[in-house]
Amino acid sequence: MIISAIITITGLTLFETISSVDNAIINAEVLSTMSKKARKWFLTWGMIIAVFLVRGLLPFGIIWAFNPTLKAVQVLSAAWSSDPLVQESIHKSAPILLVAGGVFLLFLFLHWLFLEDKNVGLPKTEKFFMSKGVWFYAIVSVLLAIIAWFALKQSSMMGFGAVVGSTLFFITHGFKQNAEAQEKKLLGGVKSDLSKLFFLEIIDTTFSIDGVLGAFAFTLSVPLILIGNGIGALVVRELTLRNIERIKRYIYLKNGAMYSILVLGVIMILHSFGFHIPEYLSPLCTFIIIGYFFWKSKVHIKLGNI
Repeated sequence: MIISAIITITGLTLFETISSVDNAIINAEVLSTMSKKARKWFLTWGMIIAVFLVRGLLPFGIIWAFNPTLKAVQVLSAAWSSDPLVQESIHKSAPILLVAGGVFLLFLFLHWLFLEDKNVGLPKTEKFFMSKGVWFYAIVSVLLAIIAWFALKQSSMMGFGAVVGSTLFFITHGFKQNAEAQEKKLLGGVKSDLSKLFFLEIIDTTFSIDGVLGAFAFTLSVPLILIGNGIGALVVRELTLRNIERIKRYIYLKNGAMYSILVLGVIMILHSFGFHIPEYLSPLCTFIIIGYFFWKSKVHIKLGNI
């Protein structure tokens, strides 16, 4: 039990750290244009908001959203509660939560694969899909229809969960697209520190949703999610402060994060339909995938390409 928990927390920390590298880069670039006082405020209070409020409360909020019959106090105590009614309610809602999270992560990966600019880590595969970017919306629409069709055969709420996952993706995607435009304005124009702080908090919140939903592929245990994601968020803050330029040299880490997201999304969808997925599989896949792209980045650096 203890070993399993340690493996899960380590996997969560690694996933949260790597998947938030983009967040750290944006933070570092915007912070470099701010006053010393504003930077100090963000790195102190901003961290408390991102780590303890957003990443701390979001898992409970997600559990509550999929268990509307439970009271807020019951949800907050669910992680430590032995109340059979609470545990049964969460167990019944798990497939809905998992299919929603799985669809969200699957769409996140496909958007990156088809439409986003990237350092090509798997040339034949990634270049092929990048050349077919026009097909992204058609493919995710068909996938949603197929997943929702099979989910509806399980229950109407599972079908609704699949739609919720898709909705969450397009909402957060819209925020991220707007954030990219705002970042250029913030870096290129004269904006107040207050507007920049507000922008950074919105970005942190958006990336938190990705990390927390992905965490449910590792475990449904909220305490483990809080520990793993909390440590990962602290690591991201440390990267923002000290080593961001060094981390940017590892150009394929984003690829590793996205392929991990693909695997986690598929695991969540399969799990939601009742397939037995060993608890160690998500951390193991994360270690292997990110390890491979980390090694690939190191080779790239050694060859003198950076």
